Amino acid sequence: MMPAAAMNGIPLVVHLIYRLDFGGLETLMVERINRMPAERYRHAVVCLTGFNPEFAKKISKPGVELHALDKQPGLSLHTHIALWKLLRALQPAVLHSYNLSAIEYAPAALLAGVPVRVNGAHGRDANDPDGSNRKHNMLRRLMLPFYDCCYANSAAMEEWNRKVIGVPEQKSRMLANGIDAEKFRARGSGEAPRFFDGLTVIGTVGRVQDVKDHATLMDAFISLRQRRPDLAPALRLAIIGDGPLLESMRAKANAAGIADAVWLPGARTDVADILRSFSVFAMSSIAEGTPGSALEAMASGLPVVGTRVGGIPEVIEDGVTGLLVPPSDPAAMAAALEQYVAAPELAVRHGAAGRERVLRKYSMAAMVAGYQALYDTLCERKIKLRRAVPSCVE
Repeated sequence: MMPAAAMNGIPLVVHLIYRLDFGGLETLMVERINRMPAERYRHAVVCLTGFNPEFAKKISKPGVELHALDKQPGLSLHTHIALWKLLRALQPAVLHSYNLSAIEYAPAALLAGVPVRVNGAHGRDANDPDGSNRKHNMLRRLMLPFYDCCYANSAAMEEWNRKVIGVPEQKSRMLANGIDAEKFRARGSGEAPRFFDGLTVIGTVGRVQDVKDHATLMDAFISLRQRRPDLAPALRLAIIGDGPLLESMRAKANAAGIADAVWLPGARTDVADILRSFSVFAMSSIAEGTPGSALEAMASGLPVVGTRVGGIPEVIEDGVTGLLVPPSDPAAMAAALEQYVAAPELAVRHGAAGRERVLRKYSMAAMVAGYQALYDTLCERKIKLRRAVPSCVE
């Protein structure tokens, strides 16, 4: 079946995601949609469950359709049928599914006649951070024949895909995240922070859920205040993001008697400004792909204290752009944070090195070009869109 997109010479990419809401994966997906040349690919976003209308406004490219399938918990066979019907109507050239939550829908895409099918591993399921769940991994293996490419956004995740799941070399690729280094920039000389002026702020940005382990970060903050009572009055902790554990983290701060020193505002649309108000960025995750939030912090001139898991060590150069600590170790994280809050000049030096690293290795243009090249290669191979995409590359 010839994709309808071929009728006007522009192939359609359908992005299949569990929910469109504030998050690193979602933000970078929207950035790619907005930045990919309009004459090369059209885009539609299909949400298995639903979407946040405020976040959806971030899609600025005209003509991007947004669909919600209202999937219910469990197998939900009707969702497969609904997706099949929608894909039959849209007739895309590419189905691009994201993470385990959307991986099982490739057979529906095949039956709907979608010629190119791609799955991206941007991190593991929050309930299976180390990737040891046998049922999950069996599902990943069963879906392999239905996909033309199963890429990862970090070298560690790509290696895991190859060794544990068995993704063959010809279907494997690593596509690193990219950052808008104009939007995310360091605070200029003499520029006052919009938030926390005169305070030392340890901050993080990310969905408040188990895999991010914000409890360890808060314990580290409590420990740091105890270790350095001389610095404690000026120390603040900021955890930016929404999620299922937000209220429990607020309760934890209240129980510890530090509610006046902890900011938990939920999701925000002014993250770039907030980052310029931080002194140090912290990542306490127990599993990660390539952490976009850490890259945004580095682009903002911040040193990053992160756990030695997943793709975090690929991003943070220990002792140069930040410090790496073991996961679930509040004492180690507190000691690393202390190095920066006690020596602001070290924080400035590592923050500058981090921004330089982002500019060198994680540009937004390189990320968009990498995904476009993937689509080009597979479209050329699978549906021969030489006329529609005249500069397809191998």
